[in-house]
Formats: sequence, structure tokens, C-alpha cells
Amino acid sequence: MPKRSHDAYRVSNDGTDFNLERVHRWLSEDAYWSKGISKDLVRRGFSNSLAFHLLHNTEGQVGVARMITDQASYAYLADVFIQPDHRGCGLGTMLMEHVTVHPNLQGLRRQMLATSDMHGLYKKFGFTTLSKPEILMEKLGDGAYRG
Repeated sequence: MPKRSHDAYRVSNDGTDFNLERVHRWLSEDAYWSKGISKDLVRRGFSNSLAFHLLHNTEGQVGVARMITDQASYAYLADVFIQPDHRGCGLGTMLMEHVTVHPNLQGLRRQMLATSDMHGLYKKFGFTTLSKPEILMEKLGDGAYRG
């Protein structure tokens, strides 16, 4: 992989930078957590979240993340994805730096996420294993990404 300069990238919260076709392809085909997700669910999920778009100067959107949040007390980090040919040069860190300093995410009581493989990245930003797993519960849906 060629060395990439972060100067060629920027992070945006502008919804006009959202490439639904590209993000849907990533999440429905490449991401282990959302295989088969419908385009409508991707559109609804991002339109109802605080979304972050990683943009390359010439290639357009090459990454994404979203915070599902009330912007007052709680946020859940979801759908963090970097296009495979842009990985390995610190762009996940760059994206998370923008997420963690966003003014609407300051002073929250709790932020959470689920990951199978990126614990090292999220630890850099203060995420840890659950301090009180005994107080948390979940309710799982009856199927994978039904519209």
C-alpha cells in the first residue's frame, strides 16, 4: 500500500457528503456486523444519527462512522468503516479524533460501542470493557436487518 498523507482527507458532518450507495455496499457486503442490511435501513440509520464522513480529495467518501445519540447523556458508536484500500495509515484514528471532539458529544454520561477486532483503536479514545456488566441488558431482534 502506498503511503498516504492525511492532508488528502477531511472529516465532514454535512449530510450532502453522504454517499448512500457506497456506504450501503460497505455495510451490506463488507462489514461483518451488518451483512445484508437494506439500503433503506442504512439511509434511516444515518439520517437519524450524528454521522461522520471521511472524504478523500479525489475519491470522495472512503470512510464513515455514526453516533446514535440524544446529544445530552448517551451515545452509541456504530458503523465505523474505512474502505479497505485506505486502511493501515491512521485514518481510523483521524476519524475517531473528529468523533470524540464533536461539541454535541461532550459531557455525555455514557458512550458505548461493540467491536470484535478494533479494541486497540477505541482504547486510545477512552473506551474500556464494561465497568458494571451486571447492570446492562440487551434485547435482540428476531432477525437480521429486516426493513
